[in-house]
Amino acid sequence: MRCMEVWGGNHPVDSGVAMPGLDAWVYSRPYAKAAAQPASAGGDVYYVSSCAGGQIARLLVADVSGHGTTVSEVALSLRTLMRKYVNYLNPEKFVGEMNRRFAELTENGSFATAVVSTFFSPTNQVTFCNAGHPPPLLYQPGHGWSYLESREVEGDAPADLPLGIEGTSAYSQSWVKLRRGDLVLCYTDGLPESRGADGDFLGQAGLLEIARTIDVADPTKVVPALLKAIEDVHPGNLTGDDITVLLFRASGDGANSSFARRLLAPFRLAKELMISAFPGGGPPPWPDYHPAPSVWDRFRKNKLPAAPNSSAAPVAAPRDPQRREKR
Repeated sequence: MRCMEVWGGNHPVDSGVAMPGLDAWVYSRPYAKAAAQPASAGGDVYYVSSCAGGQIARLLVADVSGHGTTVSEVALSLRTLMRKYVNYLNPEKFVGEMNRRFAELTENGSFATAVVSTFFSPTNQVTFCNAGHPPPLLYQPGHGWSYLESREVEGDAPADLPLGIEGTSAYSQSWVKLRRGDLVLCYTDGLPESRGADGDFLGQAGLLEIARTIDVADPTKVVPALLKAIEDVHPGNLTGDDITVLLFRASGDGANSSFARRLLAPFRLAKELMISAFPGGGPPPWPDYHPAPSVWDRFRKNKLPAAPNSSAAPVAAPRDPQRREKR
C-alpha cells in the first residue's frame, strides 16, 4: 500500500484539509514553560496520511511521556516509525510493528500512548487501534457525543499497552461505520487532565459533559470552542501540558470520486510541487512508501535516524478544508 503524507510532526499547527470522503482538522500546541516563549516542538505527535490512491486515510495522535528536549527527540523518532510502517494495511500489525521497534529504541524507559484511525472511504468505515490512549469521542446527529471504546482482547496476556512498554504486546481493533456529518475527535491527555470547577480532574466523564455543550453546526469551530470551554472552567487549564486535537468528519463523497478528479490529479501534483519549492511550503508530495521489514530488519538493533528537517514541518493547509482538496 502506497501512502502520501498530508501532515506529520510534533510542531505547532492549526490547519484543515479535505481528502476523499473525509474532512480533517488538526490543532497542536506544545507545552511552553513561559507563555511569552512558545515551544517549537513537544511530545505530542500527529500524523495524517492518504493511501491507496485516496481510498484509505490513516490518522494518528500520540503522546510521549514527559516534557523537554529529550521527549521532543523521542517524539520525532516515533513520527519516523509512523512513516516507516504506515503502509501496513492491517491496523493491528501496523501498531504492533511500531510498538516493537519503539521498544527497541527507547531504552531509557520512555513510552507513548497512541490512537490509530484507519478510514476506508468507499464504505465510510473507520477502524481504531488504541495503545493506552484516551478513547476517541464520536458525534452522531440525533445521538450526540459518546466514547469509542476498544474491544477487549481475549486471553490473559497484556494487550493494548502504550508503545514502548512491552515489545510483544497484542493490539485489538474496533470499528464503526460513519454517516455523513458524523464527527470523530482524538485528543491527548491534556484535555481530561484539566480541572473542573471544583478543582478536581475533569476525567473522561467531565470531558464528555463539556463536549455535549459544544455547537457542532460548523465543524471548523468545534475544536476552538471545545478548548475555550475547557479553559473557561478553571484557571490554568491547558497550560501545563502539550495539547493536540484531531477532528475528522465523514463527508460522504468517498465512493463518488469522479473521472475528472482523477484526470486532474497530475495537475494537482504539479501544483503541490511548486508550492513545496518555496520556503515554508512543506515537503514535496512524494509517496511515502517503505517495503515491509525483511527478516534481517527484525534483528537489527541500530537506532533510527531522526526525521529530516524538511519533512518534520507540517504541510501548510487552509483552516477550511473546502478551500483546498487533497489528492
